[in-house]
Amino acid sequence: MKIFSFVLVGVFMFVPTAHAQKWVRLAEFPEPTEELLGASAGGKLYVFCGLAPGWKPMGLVYAYDPATDTWTKKQPMLLASHHVAFTEYRGKLYAFGGFVLPPSGPPAWVPIDNAWEYDPAADSWKALAPMPTRRGSPVAVTAGDRIDVIGGSTPGPKDTAVPLPGLHWSLGTVEEYDPATNTWRQRSAMPTPRNHATAGLVNGKIYVIGGRVGAAGMTAASNTNVVEEYDPGSGAWGGVRARMPTARSAMASGVYGGRIYVTGGEFQDSQMMATFRALEAYDPASNTWLILPSMPVARHGLAGAVVGNRLHMVSGDVQSAGTGVHGHAPYHDAFEFGQ
Repeated sequence: MKIFSFVLVGVFMFVPTAHAQKWVRLAEFPEPTEELLGASAGGKLYVFCGLAPGWKPMGLVYAYDPATDTWTKKQPMLLASHHVAFTEYRGKLYAFGGFVLPPSGPPAWVPIDNAWEYDPAADSWKALAPMPTRRGSPVAVTAGDRIDVIGGSTPGPKDTAVPLPGLHWSLGTVEEYDPATNTWRQRSAMPTPRNHATAGLVNGKIYVIGGRVGAAGMTAASNTNVVEEYDPGSGAWGGVRARMPTARSAMASGVYGGRIYVTGGEFQDSQMMATFRALEAYDPASNTWLILPSMPVARHGLAGAVVGNRLHMVSGDVQSAGTGVHGHAPYHDAFEFGQ
């Protein structure tokens, strides 16, 4: 594969893609919604969660088969929740944390400590030892035989839930899960507490990218473009790396060929509410970012994962949160890396 690149500014590079690299449109997602999460296992893409109006978790589980370009609905999540972290380990998918509705009263985000194992082959769920810290919107990354659950948000120390809109505390918490013993241990906290970030593993190191500081809800938070490197072997954070070109949160990503590809997301300030199309790739080896052709339709809260030589991006909302208008996209776009 031949790629021509031109340096624009410092660590940012614009990369016109070779002929084989392009966005393609695949089978639409059967139940378009927002706050979806994606993961891959066994050559298939799995999409979880979903959020209905009134902050009602949907607990969706769908499998996409690239060989037939078809979706199959699977057993729903045992606990319908949103802003859950997912990762794959030895062919199974693991889910950590999230938010649920309160048992009574107005809608709110109640953080949970639940952990689950989903077996795609059996289409079954199993409860695991709960996380030490209740939190929603963390990231989960598998490194070797351990899983690190990083960041997220939780209500203040005197609260059990946060009415919406409301403030959540951003967390730098890192807790490591051992699937062999079903146990947890505390690790060094992330220097920049945040939620709604994304992350990936490259050459044994975890890179946490972007997200929100301050609150969990976009109306009371600020996006960050910070990228931090974590060594799960030593438990040490290696400092700030090259910043993401576009500060954003609620995006999706996947790892391919030693790079972390990030697209989608949202932004708000007093003048604008927006979603992103941008596709940007971080290369830890050179500590640079590549700016690639944008996703066809901007959206946030979408599900993403790499399967084979494609970065899949599924559904999501074309509106930023808090508008009162939901534009749930059925689109399933995939960026082909080529051979």
